[in-house]
Amino acid sequence: MAESVAELLSRLVRFDTTNRARGDAVGEREAAEYVAAFLADEAGLAPVVLESAPRRASVVARFPGTDPSLAPVLAHAHLDVVPADPEGWAVPPFSGEIRDGYVWGRGSADMKDLVATLLATVRGWRAEGRAPRRDLVLAFVADEETGGDLGARWLVAEHAELFAGCAVAIGEGGGFAHDVTGPAGDVRLYPVGTAERGTLHLRLTATGRAGHGSRPNPDNAVVTLVRALARIADHRWPVQLTDPVRAYLEQSGAAMGVSVDLSSDAAVDETVVRLGLAGELAAATVRSTAQPTALTAGGAVNVVPSRAEALVDLRVLPGAVEDVFAVLDGLLGPGVRREFATTPAEPVSAPLDGPWFSAMADALQAEDPTGVVVPYCLGGGTDAKSFATLGIPCYAFSPLGPAPDRSWNHRRMAHGVDERVPVAGLEFGHRVLDRFLTSL
Repeated sequence: MAESVAELLSRLVRFDTTNRARGDAVGEREAAEYVAAFLADEAGLAPVVLESAPRRASVVARFPGTDPSLAPVLAHAHLDVVPADPEGWAVPPFSGEIRDGYVWGRGSADMKDLVATLLATVRGWRAEGRAPRRDLVLAFVADEETGGDLGARWLVAEHAELFAGCAVAIGEGGGFAHDVTGPAGDVRLYPVGTAERGTLHLRLTATGRAGHGSRPNPDNAVVTLVRALARIADHRWPVQLTDPVRAYLEQSGAAMGVSVDLSSDAAVDETVVRLGLAGELAAATVRSTAQPTALTAGGAVNVVPSRAEALVDLRVLPGAVEDVFAVLDGLLGPGVRREFATTPAEPVSAPLDGPWFSAMADALQAEDPTGVVVPYCLGGGTDAKSFATLGIPCYAFSPLGPAPDRSWNHRRMAHGVDERVPVAGLEFGHRVLDRFLTSL
């Protein structure tokens, strides 16, 4: 008997694919080889394993559709995971244990669950003699957790022909059950991501005059940089309601019976609070943000250094990049230089009306007729930023159904202790994914 989708996920979690952010990920190659063998043996495909660097492996395969005149669909998922300290976990983080109705382990929610449901879907098509109308391009990639330079970004730069002509892409971050409660009672939202804020990590550098710590020094690089960081930290970026964020707030509020007022910055902030758990998904996306995260300077207590550096995590909404940098440069002031600390990833957006979003909503509501499907904007980033550079509209759609316990919160699982996903939710996601991909 074929492994269930939960058993597939359990097996995938047991591959420790920790991305150490030093250019290495311990088990990516082994995970890629397993996925490639599965695609060949269980789905009859001809996958290719591509290495961007030694052992940094991605897998790409194509499941042929029945109508070659139709443009293909791309489904992408990453194989790497963030580190997990076993301290505080109820189970070893790479055990893939199945218990209490959940699959436990690092990567179960971010995002090997989509890997498992995609593998189960193409396996089922072959076993049942079915196929979608459109070709399905499958990309299981390395290095998403540190920006994708050795994964999706490299694939797009070096092997763009594998994705030529794709009409739409789906990936992580949306289509999951999000249980909320409002005056209208319990509501189950299914947020589908149609946009992402840009990830623009900055390195700030201040230079000054080195000297003895006991002497006055008006040209102290540390002081110059700290003052600039304080101005950045204190700045309240204005609300900017993009189409998906506005639609998310209005539609979630209507479903929950919560009054939505978007007439001013203060009103938007109050609305986010009134929406409770639903508001959490929008809190990071009603405005751009700049967060100082690291500071390096000097080495001796009695020496004023000539140089000080800081890192700032800048996340920018679609359409706001130029305006944000204009404001930021004013906050930096004289004596502070900025540069990108990592490869910049611009904000992305896709239509929230039209056939693609409608097909996702239809597939979700066929399995959960009472669910409310809403567009939203991701506060962080995914490999969609790389694939979007090819002109492919990218959606966050990795369907996952509800958990047996309403206190479980998908949003809080990624990168967290005791990361886990519900078994029934995986099975739901498998059915939704199958229905969506064969409806296009």
